[in-house]
Amino acid sequence: MGNRKALVVGIDDYSAVPLHGCVNDAEDVAALLSRNDDRSINFSVQLRTSKTDEINKPALKKWISDCFAGDDEIALFYFSGHGQIDACGGYIVTPDYAPMDWGISMQDILNYANNSKCQNKIIILDCCHAGSVGAINTLGQQTAIINEGVTILTASSFDEAAAEINGHGVFTELLTEALKGGAADITGNISPGSIYAYIDRALGPWEQRPVFKTNVKRFISLRTVIAPIDINIVRRITDYFDEPTTKLPLNPSYEPTNNTKTEHKVIEPYSIEKNVAIFSDLQKLESVGLVVPDGTPHMYYAAMESKACKLTSVGQHYWRLVKENRI
Repeated sequence: MGNRKALVVGIDDYSAVPLHGCVNDAEDVAALLSRNDDRSINFSVQLRTSKTDEINKPALKKWISDCFAGDDEIALFYFSGHGQIDACGGYIVTPDYAPMDWGISMQDILNYANNSKCQNKIIILDCCHAGSVGAINTLGQQTAIINEGVTILTASSFDEAAAEINGHGVFTELLTEALKGGAADITGNISPGSIYAYIDRALGPWEQRPVFKTNVKRFISLRTVIAPIDINIVRRITDYFDEPTTKLPLNPSYEPTNNTKTEHKVIEPYSIEKNVAIFSDLQKLESVGLVVPDGTPHMYYAAMESKACKLTSVGQHYWRLVKENRI
């Protein structure tokens, strides 16, 4: 894995309209990005907040420029604070703002990312009007270009506010839940796309709408958590199912309690150690949505009634990944 760096910025201290959750949000995001769930090092994070730093337009612009400099594997910029829009586009607002000079243009941020030699460039903005980054300009004469390797995730569309509740931004609270594992796949990896899907599901049609824009050939993992199932069990899925649509016949020999040592009615064929081990794997695959019993609501009855189990559509997807040696 190559170098991964992140600039995380949170600003509460605006003279006219102060905020109350942006520093909290930045601190939470920085902590999650810095290490994976197993405490292994993830991003090298530079945290800048109005609580600890003197933030102004020139300083922040320099930090953003430095973030996207170099040729790292990932360069990520996160901002929580005020956003503003005018006839020329959107801006992230700095504490030294003035009318007609709100802060740093979102187009400038995109330009830094577009021109970066880093392999993956990620912009995450939790502010009002954040969706204007990478949007068509006001007059509709040009389409904003998002170069290959650039991903944008914002709290709201270009004409929406971003809400703050109980000392946290609504968007970043969902972002942190996603990074803690809510957006993880079966292997424990969390990608920008899965984060957006998690946030999108959580916010209803009447609330602020997150925006996701990307130009990538493949998603990268922003953080890993402890996988909900041993990956080696997932890899055995092709041993149990010859094809994605195969139904695996079961019988009572798969049920571990169906043995003569257990004080209840048992039936033949009695439990067999090999089949019990397979059934244990199947039950774990069921617990993460990859396998379901066929014709009965529980795996126990699928075994005791000599029915079968089968792969779900998600299970078929992972079957193909295993078959192609991609996991």
